[in-house]
Amino acid sequence: MNRSFLCSILYFVDRGKAEADALILNGGFLMDYNNYDRGYAEPSMSASDYMTRTYRWMACGLLITFAMAYLTATTSLIYLVDSLYLVLTIAELALVIVLSSRVQTMSVGAARAAFFGYALLNGMVLSYYFLVFSASTLIMALLATSLYFGLMAVYSTTTHKDLTGWGPRLMMALVAMIITGFVGMLFGFGFGGSVLYCGIGLVVFMLLTAYDTQKLQQMYSYYSADAEMAEKASIYGALTLYLDFINIFLYVVRLMGNNRRRS
Repeated sequence: MNRSFLCSILYFVDRGKAEADALILNGGFLMDYNNYDRGYAEPSMSASDYMTRTYRWMACGLLITFAMAYLTATTSLIYLVDSLYLVLTIAELALVIVLSSRVQTMSVGAARAAFFGYALLNGMVLSYYFLVFSASTLIMALLATSLYFGLMAVYSTTTHKDLTGWGPRLMMALVAMIITGFVGMLFGFGFGGSVLYCGIGLVVFMLLTAYDTQKLQQMYSYYSADAEMAEKASIYGALTLYLDFINIFLYVVRLMGNNRRRS
């Protein structure tokens, strides 16, 4: 399972980069979206339209990823992925870095292309899971992931609690998981250690889902007067939610796979 650990570590690095750059999206310094006052400006789109766009881009990215993963796993493309696996992982990491660090200066079309390009490459890398796990396991994991993701998204939109303080703690948890993942990749976890690692990872990304969803609403308040930036912010927000969903899916799949092998 070394390759699956490597894949998860890659997503942690991607997610950590996206989270760090989200804090400097406004041009190089920390932004408190809750307390920043831009004065009155007519919104370029409604809050519901902004959230709809964000979830639409996320859903399109997930569709591309899972379709590409299935296509790769069931055709001769799998041999290409096997031979270029390291190149593909570096390429998708580079795309996330480009999108997260240059989203302000690139066009809306370029931001979409970078996001969909990442989703496509991600699907090729994820094809490994379509070979290791059964179709029933993947389908059940997808349904469970949708439920977990949906519950946390609903919680973040209905709670009156400010989740901004979760950010630094969740980033520390990401760093700890990266280090633990490297150790597990080198020396192995065993059944109990693997279940514990996946369980903690699942909780971390469920919490990140709630944190990121609430942060989307805060970003809308800041960028709503600028139509182009609001559109790019929705694409960037889709990337963060996409990464949350993919990570939850990976940990659910591995938990289910561990339990079935144990039984």
